[in-house]
Amino acid sequence: MIQAQGLTKTYGDLVAIQDVTFEVQAGEILGFLGPNGAGKTTTMRIITGYMPPSAGSVRIAGHDVFTDSIEARRNIGYLPETVPLYPEMSVAGYLDFVGRLRHIPDRRERLAEVMERLHLEDRADTQIGKLSKGFRQRVGLAQAILHKPGVLVLDEPTIGLDPRQIIEVRDLIRELGGEHTIILSTHILPEVSQVCNRVLIINEGQIVAEDTPERLKERLKGGERIYLQVGGQHDGLVEALSDIAGVTEIEPKGDGAYEIVCALGTDRRADLARAVVTRGWPLLELRPVGMSLEEIFLKLTTE
Repeated sequence: MIQAQGLTKTYGDLVAIQDVTFEVQAGEILGFLGPNGAGKTTTMRIITGYMPPSAGSVRIAGHDVFTDSIEARRNIGYLPETVPLYPEMSVAGYLDFVGRLRHIPDRRERLAEVMERLHLEDRADTQIGKLSKGFRQRVGLAQAILHKPGVLVLDEPTIGLDPRQIIEVRDLIRELGGEHTIILSTHILPEVSQVCNRVLIINEGQIVAEDTPERLKERLKGGERIYLQVGGQHDGLVEALSDIAGVTEIEPKGDGAYEIVCALGTDRRADLARAVVTRGWPLLELRPVGMSLEEIFLKLTTE
């Protein structure tokens, strides 16, 4: 549904993004991550036709965003970080206005359907400026999906929401993923793990990683990590564990706890447990340690 090829954007000598290339398949939810100034918003503005690239191309549902702009835009729903709302209009009036701009057939029926889906029926006559942040975000999502686009581009859709509102918006995005191809830009890393099928990380204007969160963890963790905690006196523990084949690193964590790195593809938990128990040390805890998305993000975006 989305094909970005060699996207580059320069402002004089400043290179905002360089040779950004990726694809998003129909029905997929892609998490688009990067630190501030990495090029996320620039890329999303190019994809939605808001600004042209200095080089490269984007195709939406087979339509070039710049040579076949009208057809491409018919297939795009865009929710920018600052939601494009008119505070003096009512919810229903604003969405009807958007429907007329989009030339939506049977827009009254579609308007009612979208408002019901986003639980806006009770706010139909409410002035947008009087809505809470959460409801304004719902109205922004409503205008993005009103014309049934194949592609949704969502820039920080949960920013500024309270925990309950965040959960509701995440659930809605998951539901929409079955009907739309979605690019989700966010700084909330757990959100990506909970919502997205695949992750794209951009740093300093270039893509530094693209894969599922699970496969990224496998590629970057460097070894199998195991958390071990032993009670009481355990002099000589480090030496005993170091003698186990495949153990490459032992990092003390305090209070009898250690993080042990073993060679990739090995499971040394039984050997570790045996080394502790046979020496009479109390074994309090033994478990594998996964790599968090935060650790992946920091590893890929910091020098």
